[in-house]
Amino acid sequence: MRSSFIILLVISVWLSGCSVNKYIPAGQSLYIGNSVKVTPDSVSKPNVSGLADNLESIIKPAPNKTIFGSPWKVWWYYVIGEPKDEGGLRSWFRKKLGEPPVFASQRIVDINAANMVAFLDNEGFYRSGVKGRLIENKNRTSRAEYSAYVMPRYFINEISYVVPDSSDFNKDLVLAKKETYLRKGDPIRLDVITAERSRIDNELKGKGYYFFNPDYLIVKVDSTIGRADSTMNPQQVNLYLEVKPQTVQTALKQYYINRIFVNTGTQDDGSSDTVSVNNGRLRRGITVQDPGKRYKRRIFYDAIGFRRGNMYTNTMQNVSLTRLVNLQNFKFVKNRFEVVPRSDSALLDIHYDLSPLKKKSLQTIISASTKSNNLSGSQLDVNWKNRNFFKGAEMLTLSAYFGFDVQLGGNKIANPNRIGNEYIRYGARADLSFPRFIVPFLRIRPEKSQLLPKTILSLNYENRVQTGFFTTTSIRGDWSYVWSKSSRLEHTLTPISLNFIEPRNVNTEKLVNIITNPNTNPLDAERYIRILEAKYFLAGSNYTVSFRPTPRPFSKNQFILIGGIDYGGNLLSLFSKTPSDGRPKEFIGVPIFQYAKADAEIRYYRTITPGIRWANRLIAGAIKPYGNSSNMQTPLFKQYFAGGSTGIRAFRARSLGPGAYRPDSLSIVQLGYQAQGDIRLEFNTELRLQFTKVLNGAVFMDAGNIWSIPDAERSGYDERAIIGKDFLKQVAVGGGIGLRLDFSYLIFRLDLATPFRKPWYTAEPITSDDPEAPARYKNPWVFKEINFGSKAWRKENLVLNIAVGLPF
Repeated sequence: MRSSFIILLVISVWLSGCSVNKYIPAGQSLYIGNSVKVTPDSVSKPNVSGLADNLESIIKPAPNKTIFGSPWKVWWYYVIGEPKDEGGLRSWFRKKLGEPPVFASQRIVDINAANMVAFLDNEGFYRSGVKGRLIENKNRTSRAEYSAYVMPRYFINEISYVVPDSSDFNKDLVLAKKETYLRKGDPIRLDVITAERSRIDNELKGKGYYFFNPDYLIVKVDSTIGRADSTMNPQQVNLYLEVKPQTVQTALKQYYINRIFVNTGTQDDGSSDTVSVNNGRLRRGITVQDPGKRYKRRIFYDAIGFRRGNMYTNTMQNVSLTRLVNLQNFKFVKNRFEVVPRSDSALLDIHYDLSPLKKKSLQTIISASTKSNNLSGSQLDVNWKNRNFFKGAEMLTLSAYFGFDVQLGGNKIANPNRIGNEYIRYGARADLSFPRFIVPFLRIRPEKSQLLPKTILSLNYENRVQTGFFTTTSIRGDWSYVWSKSSRLEHTLTPISLNFIEPRNVNTEKLVNIITNPNTNPLDAERYIRILEAKYFLAGSNYTVSFRPTPRPFSKNQFILIGGIDYGGNLLSLFSKTPSDGRPKEFIGVPIFQYAKADAEIRYYRTITPGIRWANRLIAGAIKPYGNSSNMQTPLFKQYFAGGSTGIRAFRARSLGPGAYRPDSLSIVQLGYQAQGDIRLEFNTELRLQFTKVLNGAVFMDAGNIWSIPDAERSGYDERAIIGKDFLKQVAVGGGIGLRLDFSYLIFRLDLATPFRKPWYTAEPITSDDPEAPARYKNPWVFKEINFGSKAWRKENLVLNIAVGLPF
């Protein structure tokens, strides 16, 4: 079948090469490709690395696609023919299989050559030249060849802001130089100059110059100071930035806020004979027109940062618009400024025109997932929202969900009941968010935050059924605050978090069969007995901060920092008595879990070329039970796991660790992959390649593991799982290749990975016939074991991760 397909492909290409010529008009040829040759100046020898690719990227139009030199897509375009119906099947096939012909033209080649010269000038390669010519082939196809002779690049020597006097505007213009993008020693580039003009415009608008725009600025270049002799010193230029003489005076004037008008876009509900305009005294110069009486005025006082008498700033304009949009109560948010009609006025009236969303909405979501531990599943979510619940832009969300995970392949035959390998989850959640801080006995105004702070009250009830084994019930309530002074820095504080967890509906018959099986690992049996017997009551607090600095324009580097702390049990421990028998303190008959947890994540991205990006991530985290819980096993949902589609992709989710511990095959059959730990360390690096706008690829490597904190008895594992001074020797390493389909609104990802280093090899001695011989261990680096021809090796070591979205 494969051979037939190849033969069919070859025949199609051959037919297209033979038949497409009859469709081409006389005197024309198909444009099928181009090439660019860059020759540096022989004297100065400028650096032209990557310049050929840049020049080729601006060539228009794109040539017709070919296979073995044959324009097969054009052939399909002509064979399918002109469709009668643009929405019909023939039209669909013509668009998918074919492409219209692109005819070669010397005029187009000359235009491209001129564009290349302009590009070189914009990049500082002045006095360079480009020539282009068409090369016609025998089969009525043509290619374009471009030859670029590149002269020395010019670099910036000095940057001067030229001002004629010491007016307030000119003082502010000179002060804008402090954060300039134009640096001494950098090559002169038009896009940097354009960005500099926009930056100055943005800074001046932040000082009240409402009518200023970048077109009022001009940058003059003095290129006569450079040297072009045999010393090969860099060519240099001086830059002079100044305001154009014809700039209107209104652009040089600072403006202040007069009145603010808000129209909510609601309609009168008929309950009143008069239009509701600012029910109450005028505050902060804001007039609210709300005919439908749907909103409290305070939400606009909080969201709109402008105040009467304040200087106009674009920063406050953006803040106000962002706040109104993030209220999630309005479909459209528009604003306009009007100059107060006086001949010498420097006052602005602001109008906000809003279009409200429907107060209530119902949403149904069906999702599907495939995981690297052979589990696939689906989930149904039903969400009901009530916007503006208390007329203060509050959001009430009620959700219910049902989902399941089933096993695909793996040990389905060896474990027909699939105990521990299939799950059902269902529950309900209620969230009520306020666009303000709700703090008892205290009122905090969001004057300086870019986004309005949120207070979120949540209540969540969930059942997670491990099919045929047991059910875990969780009831959780949170009181949280989310705020951000800018889009770069976001804080989340949950001062009150209450969580009750209880295992229920234990299948004692199955549990007894597992425990009494003589081949069952006693540690696994003991650990699961403790899991199924333990109830927890957690009362804690947590704080998370994320920092996403905005990269400088034209910067190739980007960082993201995320960190958080989580602790609990202290307050309840103070109000609970210690049992006389030495058991942990309890609240309403449930043990109090006392712990401290910290997490940190660093991401670094570097753009190497427009089509290649290098992404890196480092994650570290640890949880430590103490005090009342020193001898208690850490709850599963508070622990870490390794592997999976967003972690170390060469290992299936929860199959790695802790440490050098490796579950035996019977444990996997009985309980599935359930490895958990108290410490996590992971590093991921990935080279992302863009092939087309939709098709992308990746080459990646992941390293890390999880460990348990001493002692072994509390963790439920043996000494191999405990972290020690040689923990780095237990790091697992894997890598592979990936394929991504980027549809803008989602990214479909396939990652194929294999282990490079297996940490359990450091703890499993090689069997020897001599009992007195010193213990020897396998080399944890398993490159010599790679055998793609072995079905058994592929089944164990090739892990396919299917996911939506990038891993980090």
